Amino acid sequence: MATPRNETEDLAAQIEAIRGEMQNMSATMGRIAEKGVHRAQDKAIETKESAEEVIKENPIQAIAIAAGLGLLIGILTRR
Repeated sequence: MATPRNETEDLAAQIEAIRGEMQNMSATMGRIAEKGVHRAQDKAIETKESAEEVIKENPIQAIAIAAGLGLLIGILTRR
């Protein structure tokens, strides 16, 4: 028959094991999040460079689109 002391020691060991597993999971989640941030930054840089290239190739079209969006936003915020 298990004594209260043995049960307490078993419970403490289980808590320590769970704590260790939670620390491992936390570290893993941190690494995954960091990779996701790096991917998002890389994609944002690629998108920025692509947009700059399109604007350089078609400056008049880019100005027209920007003016149209500005007008649309102005109309929508007036209401």
